[in-house]
Amino acid sequence: MEEKNNRKDVISTERTNSENTKVPTAHKRKWWHIPFLLFLMLGTAYIIRTNNPDGSPKNKNAAWGKMMTHKNQGSIFGTFYHATYEYGTDLNDSIKKVMDEVDRSLSPFNKNSIITAVNNNKKTELNNMFTDVFFMSKKINKETDGAFDITVAPLVNAWGFGFKNRQDITPQSIKNIMQHIGLEKVDIKNNQICKTDTMVMLDCSAIAKGYGVDAVGKWLENKGIKNYMIEIGGEIRMKGVNPNGEKWRVGINKPIDDSLNINNEIQQILQLSDCSMATSGNYRNFYIHNNKKYAHTIDPRTGYPVEHNILSATVIAPDCATADAYATAFMVMGEDSTKQLLSKHPELMAYLIMAGKNGEYKIWHSDKLKASFTD
Repeated sequence: MEEKNNRKDVISTERTNSENTKVPTAHKRKWWHIPFLLFLMLGTAYIIRTNNPDGSPKNKNAAWGKMMTHKNQGSIFGTFYHATYEYGTDLNDSIKKVMDEVDRSLSPFNKNSIITAVNNNKKTELNNMFTDVFFMSKKINKETDGAFDITVAPLVNAWGFGFKNRQDITPQSIKNIMQHIGLEKVDIKNNQICKTDTMVMLDCSAIAKGYGVDAVGKWLENKGIKNYMIEIGGEIRMKGVNPNGEKWRVGINKPIDDSLNINNEIQQILQLSDCSMATSGNYRNFYIHNNKKYAHTIDPRTGYPVEHNILSATVIAPDCATADAYATAFMVMGEDSTKQLLSKHPELMAYLIMAGKNGEYKIWHSDKLKASFTD
């Protein structure tokens, strides 16, 4: 996504300028030239400022200029974020404030967050961010027959992938935990969480990053910004075009076992705009115990880590929270159920990488996604 220099154009421009340049004959300067030029400069500055009081680019659809491109990065939600956008001033401090608000709402690792208070059964006033994610999770839970469930927290913790230490797992311990799993046990009434079981805990990790990306994107759009890309921990939202005036280029990683998160081999590059993308996979968040691999995707319907041939699921959707949640759900559901659900949701596209024969990958993707493929 770095800006590319077209050297051919530069040479052509330089040649044209050289050929058309004429050496002016010397002439005597007149005293009124200086105040006249100052008047023109001040008048031009006034007109530009009047038409662009916030300093933002006047024509957002024009090709980006170097002065309009801002690239920010930092850490949030235990991962990293990157933002590239077109605007007259740097907005990183404001972007960080938006993400911090999401963290204070949905992070179970934040001791002062709303979700932490909910999990500790403390009476707390819910905000719009929390309720948005809760009701979106309810909807996707229903559409995936329970494959996506934000009450999976006790299971995630028990298996060692959550915000508490791993437990000694036995069939009986899983059976005991499963009594406290199920989104039907939680609801919102009068802006308060209501539980039928106080042991129920919420974990929005499978949707919160995507929601955070959307929150930043919407904030940028409210500033009138039409060209941007926001990425948090691999979840991405794209609008308009990149600094080269082209659709945004994003890559889908090869699902190579990489618990250190250092592998960046690309399986497929896509050119996308005005959409969001999220990927879920078991190739980075896993551990080996007694010579057996345990992956972080837990099936809330069984209580156990999933064991099927999908290595990673990438989802393209109108918003990043939806893409994030369905990517996790597809990892739980498996290939056949994923394809069935996609046939009912034309607004979604998916790219699945599965284990094939002899260590090779098996690829499946939505037909309409192929138009976005690039080298």
